[in-house]
Amino acid sequence: MQPPSRVEKSMAGDAPWLFLSPHLDDAVLSCGALIEAQAQGREIIVATLFTEATPGASTPAAATRAARSFMRQCTIPDAGELFAARRAEDRAVLHEMGVQSIHLGEVDALFRRRRKPAMLGSSAWDRLLPELTHRYPTYRLDIAMGRISRGDQGLIRQLRSAVAQLMAHTKAELLFCPAGVGKHVDHLIAREVGKSHLGNLVMYSDFPYDLVVGPDEQHMSKIGFVPWTWNSGIEGKTRRIRQYASQADALFPGGEIPLKPETFFIPGNL
Repeated sequence: MQPPSRVEKSMAGDAPWLFLSPHLDDAVLSCGALIEAQAQGREIIVATLFTEATPGASTPAAATRAARSFMRQCTIPDAGELFAARRAEDRAVLHEMGVQSIHLGEVDALFRRRRKPAMLGSSAWDRLLPELTHRYPTYRLDIAMGRISRGDQGLIRQLRSAVAQLMAHTKAELLFCPAGVGKHVDHLIAREVGKSHLGNLVMYSDFPYDLVVGPDEQHMSKIGFVPWTWNSGIEGKTRRIRQYASQADALFPGGEIPLKPETFFIPGNL
């Protein structure tokens, strides 16, 4: 008989768990069934990293084409209003699940700006070609390419410090972070932050990216993590995902949310 996994060992007790969610829905999308089941008997905290748009990005002309496309999909064309709605959705869903929500207030990759060169000092450049002033100017060639900008290294250090404080404050036994399936840069940053706590770490497969691509097998092998599956209560997760009303239709334009067991990655030697 195989020894219990890191998650199963923790399930035998009632110590708190901390989940890192890159965006205002990722934890529920990827781990909602496990979270809701465990919230009945332990403290669950979801800390969302990227919960804001850059000040000034509310003006569509100051946003990149990728950001404008995202706002159209969410049917809220003002970035400030969109993120306020998303934060409210997240608080409401997690509260109903019996989960504590924390928003760390960092800027979403779609809206993160680079430091402007002197020649780009005029705000006119934001209106003429906002891609020049953004750290990740496009989605397909920047955000989804699996490369973290060197300009985000300071941000990673800040987030490591914030999460270390959360771990100490909450006394969380397990820290859950995304595995980076789909290579979205914000998910990869969350993974880098989580890896500072390998002794407590559980990674989760990023849904719905994992409907079409798999995890980075080379990366998982390098750190010695193997899959572990949770499938109890999956049917109820559909309702929770739909409660993120600003996101559900954009993520699942056909209206159907596939039912898929939740996959986690844990140390293979435990």
